[in-house]
Amino acid sequence: MRRLTFLFRPSWLILAVVVVAFAYLCFTVLAPWQLGKNNSTSHRNDLIAASVNADPVPAATLLNAADGTPPAGVDPADTEWRRVDVSGSYVPDATVVERLQRLNDKPAFGVLSAFRLDDGRMVLVDRGLIAAVDGTQLPVIPEPPSGPQHLAGRIRHSEGAVPGKEPMMRDGVRQVYSVDTTQVAAILDTPLASFATGERGGYLQLDAGQAGAFTPPELPQLDAGPYLSYGLQWIAFGVMAPLGLGYFVYAELRERRRDRAAGDTSVAPGEPDSADAMETATTPGHREPAPTAAAGSSGPDTATAAEPGRVDTVTKPKPKPTTADRLADRYGNTRH
Repeated sequence: MRRLTFLFRPSWLILAVVVVAFAYLCFTVLAPWQLGKNNSTSHRNDLIAASVNADPVPAATLLNAADGTPPAGVDPADTEWRRVDVSGSYVPDATVVERLQRLNDKPAFGVLSAFRLDDGRMVLVDRGLIAAVDGTQLPVIPEPPSGPQHLAGRIRHSEGAVPGKEPMMRDGVRQVYSVDTTQVAAILDTPLASFATGERGGYLQLDAGQAGAFTPPELPQLDAGPYLSYGLQWIAFGVMAPLGLGYFVYAELRERRRDRAAGDTSVAPGEPDSADAMETATTPGHREPAPTAAAGSSGPDTATAAEPGRVDTVTKPKPKPTTADRLADRYGNTRH
């Protein structure tokens, strides 16, 4: 256990907290976010594909009640993109323009109008897109045809109001930044029934060629997108982060084990270490054998020490050469 005490150092604790927090976010936020988008996109594609060949149904069968209750047997999650038809007439002077739209990759405006059904209820109709004049100016929008009309289109889910983007009156036309049934009803001061597509309700987007329609927005591509792969990547990252931390801990333990092994073998086998030498030198009665001088050798580097009954030869250490001596050995004696 003592070998793991380094994990309680601040640097290791910070690293562990970061890894755990990252893995937690991967499994609880990032991966579910991408996988949820994949599920919603796949569900949308299934609804669009099913509606292509489906026959239109009467709009009244998919309208919420006045209190917002969906019709019996209708699942709001499966209502968007359904093809419906309506009979009635356009409400005069009940047009709202949606700003910041694109048509053929150029600035455009969306045109919204109220439509009164034969049973007296009114719904919001998206008449399509109209190109801007000079890139920014609102063109003259013709009024929808009067009299009884029979229209066909698809149910769309209300986008909701954009925070900070309030409706405005410009060029004598009421303008909004998104299609929201509740907001448009307040602007027109007209009660609008909503289709059963969820909490915010829905509106009718006209097909091409309908009375009073402009260019309808294109249907989304039936492609699930990269959300599934992104979700799986976040899951992989969440698994790899703790594994990486474990590898770093293992590498640190292995390095410390090598350092301890190197410290234990620093003294060569057969050679006493400094502690052993000190113990030997201080043992009572111990005498080191004196080196024996070579036969016939004598000089200033040797001396004879006499002891009772024994003659030992002690080698004197050579004096440390000076700088002058080293220069003389290298360049010769230059002193005269």
